[in-house]
Amino acid sequence: MSTTPQWIMIGGEGPESYNKNSSYQRRLLEAAKEKMSEAITAKLSLDLISDRFGVADFGCASGPNTFVAVQNIIDAVEDKYRKETGLNPADNIEFQVLFNDFTTNDFNTLFQSLPPGRRYYSSGVPGSFYNRVLPKESFHIGVINYALNFTSKVPEGITDRDSPLWNKDIHCTGFNQAVKKAYLDQYLSDIKNLLDARAEELVPGGLMLLFGSCLQDGVKMSETFMGIVLDIVGASLNDLAQLGLIDQKEVDSFTTPLYFAEEGELRQIIEENGKYTVEAFEDIIQPNGEFPYLDPKILADSFKAIFGAFLSAHFGIDAMRKVFELVEVKAREEFSHIRKANLGMQYLIVLRKN
Repeated sequence: MSTTPQWIMIGGEGPESYNKNSSYQRRLLEAAKEKMSEAITAKLSLDLISDRFGVADFGCASGPNTFVAVQNIIDAVEDKYRKETGLNPADNIEFQVLFNDFTTNDFNTLFQSLPPGRRYYSSGVPGSFYNRVLPKESFHIGVINYALNFTSKVPEGITDRDSPLWNKDIHCTGFNQAVKKAYLDQYLSDIKNLLDARAEELVPGGLMLLFGSCLQDGVKMSETFMGIVLDIVGASLNDLAQLGLIDQKEVDSFTTPLYFAEEGELRQIIEENGKYTVEAFEDIIQPNGEFPYLDPKILADSFKAIFGAFLSAHFGIDAMRKVFELVEVKAREEFSHIRKANLGMQYLIVLRKN
């Protein structure tokens, strides 16, 4: 059986790149900045803010959002230190930022884009964040931004037409309970591994900040904005197969290693892990809501930046581009439906290592 290709964003700084098409994720970081700063002020012990302070971004992609996330953290740590000691943090603290993602991530663009005048030293940490990637107790605050929805692999049987778990859709829609359970079981295993690995690497009392999107309890994925667009991507792939541009069997066996947990599922996974105290589980309301400002072209470009490299690995880059040309057309036809979809929950979760 073939392994699931690593999920990476389209690199570089071109018009198709994640670098140019990730403003929505950045807005969550901006909307959550005040709550994140409050959590760091209240929950991070001053004793942990010493001469060397480590920040790690797991699943950093190629920028620029990782720079916003780590700078917000550094600003909050410096502000706490300044207020509680009366000292200048620039004179007493050196920050090290560790950027982690798959080995195939575009680290070149990431490091070429490092902000001038930054107040930290930086290094890259290649490897899957479902496993250990750092020495024990080597950082003080970690962040994961819109990366908890990816599973390490597609569950067994999902892409096999002869399996009772075969999923004809390209994602876990939520309507087939057997398929949903298979994805949830894989998600449970992956998030447990992720939390266990970070608990080894994080200093006692250190914080993990989790930003992302989950479903409201009882809501099906295909009832959400993201689910509707994924269904449009699937329909576009089938259109290309009917035109003979790609193989229908390849489309039938294609699915994404994505699972959007319900809020209750995510809470339960974290609580049962037992290695952290949940200090905050906030629903972050973005000032502009979820994508109301987009036109179908920007929507298609945004999804291409996230999903394009994964589709290219299966069908080739020409087919991928044709898919998103169709996505734009179909999104225009269904845009009123998309805008009325369930918004889901955009969250900030703050965990403190026990």
